[in-house]
Amino acid sequence: MAEPAPAECYYVGVDVGTASVRAALVTRDGRLKNTAEEPISIWEPQSDHYVQSSTEIWDKCCSVVQRVTQSVERSQVRGVGFDATCSLVVLDQNFQPVPVNQDGERQRNVVMWMDHRAAEQAARITGGGHRVLRRVGGVMSPEMQPPKLLWLKENLRESCWKEAAHFFDLPDFLSWKATGSLTRSLCTLVCKWTYCPPDGWDASFWTAIGLEDLLENNCSKIGSLTCSPGTPMGEGLTQEAAADLGLDPGTAVGSSLIDAHAGGLGVIGADVKGFHLPCEDQPISSRMAMICGTSTCHMAISQQPLFVPGVWGPCLSAMVPDMWLNEGGQSATGRLIDHMVKGHAAYSQLQEQAQLRFPLTGENIYTYLNTHLCSMAQSPVDLLGSSLHLWPDFHGNRSPLADPTLKGMVIGLSLSQTLDDLALLYLATVQALALGTRHILEAMKEAGHDITTLFLCGGLSKNPLFVQIHANATGLPVVLPDQTEAVLVGAAVLGACASRDYISIQEAMEKMAKVGRVVRPDQELQSFYERKYKVFLRLFAHQREYQALMDHR
Repeated sequence: MAEPAPAECYYVGVDVGTASVRAALVTRDGRLKNTAEEPISIWEPQSDHYVQSSTEIWDKCCSVVQRVTQSVERSQVRGVGFDATCSLVVLDQNFQPVPVNQDGERQRNVVMWMDHRAAEQAARITGGGHRVLRRVGGVMSPEMQPPKLLWLKENLRESCWKEAAHFFDLPDFLSWKATGSLTRSLCTLVCKWTYCPPDGWDASFWTAIGLEDLLENNCSKIGSLTCSPGTPMGEGLTQEAAADLGLDPGTAVGSSLIDAHAGGLGVIGADVKGFHLPCEDQPISSRMAMICGTSTCHMAISQQPLFVPGVWGPCLSAMVPDMWLNEGGQSATGRLIDHMVKGHAAYSQLQEQAQLRFPLTGENIYTYLNTHLCSMAQSPVDLLGSSLHLWPDFHGNRSPLADPTLKGMVIGLSLSQTLDDLALLYLATVQALALGTRHILEAMKEAGHDITTLFLCGGLSKNPLFVQIHANATGLPVVLPDQTEAVLVGAAVLGACASRDYISIQEAMEKMAKVGRVVRPDQELQSFYERKYKVFLRLFAHQREYQALMDHR
């Protein structure tokens, strides 16, 4: 039974995203009282290499937590939860940073999630055909940790590999830094490291790929103890961490999550009664959470393991304890939209017009583009995309094709480079991303998932065009959370669970996640998107054909 909580208590959720650290002070019923954000550095020492500093990340975590909790008594903060990108942190035996690039800069000790330096190692691991690949859609992604570890061993043996004593997923680094506990979250190890409960590490896999040295000392370098997300870590905050964060020693800390999975917790368990949704009174497995930011993750859960080609999983207890997770994804979504818009010849004109249109409100360029598209349309905005088509894999395909070598394509360009052309290219990009989601949904459906409702959160979920086009292109209703920062709510759920104020992740999700708004598909556009989806799939077929022609000797 849950312990009685003080009448006015709070939980802190900390989210380490790609480019910033955020924190929120969250109430027992899931409302955000205070939020704060700090940027973090990203270095790109060479193409496809993206690195960060774990020292800087922790310092920024401390800063934002201090800011959001300064208005309440320390005793009112009952628990803390961390989420972060699935980046790789390297420390030595004294828990000091170890450099992960040729430049030898010690503080730059984090290989970011989007770092694709290990593409060749990932292809080799895939070629080995080991049984663990079945749980990652049959293909090892360069965004997972085994190929990155192999790259470090093969390329930085002296400066990194021999010095390294601890390899952490970034979420686990944060919970260790807060509590001193080396216990790893099942979320990170199962989803990104090939760990499989209850059996644990598969020694034959690490030996087969040439990383048998990670098995030494009971796998101490990569983790020998595990727990489900939200499990209390150690004895709570250590004296040192509590001083850094401005909280009481012993404050409960929940086992961490990957950032996308925290977003899933923040939306997928919401009570939908009264919204007339197809998932009402249905199992939670009828819902898919989409966490849409720099990239997008597509989270679906099931009671029994389902194997989906090109989709990661099934992963037991990786998001919701005792349920199986399948994770699809798109490696570049918000990043792709920015790339297409900011690289266009009319971008400077767009900036000027947006500033003139919204001089006081500070609305961004995408608000202006959405308005501009409406002014161009005599009928639904979607139909403006009838002659411009895009294949969105400019950074490879994570799901359902699992091919990091794929490239982007645009069909239908002319010599014109006006602001109208930029708006149409933006529209085509959003439509292509939505059709990519449909592609993932169809792969999941073929494998046994029955998804009837999408639950969106993340930065792109605040863009009404992005949301409506996802509803239209998939034919499914989209649920938006009551609190716009659902990832932070999900992180706070971990702290609430660790505090024992809630008896389970499921109970905390239901009480702290709430529906804000429902966006329903325009049924009149169904045939339009059927046709556009056929063109979308044809683009992929053409790319394969072109590549085969060029590879022919």
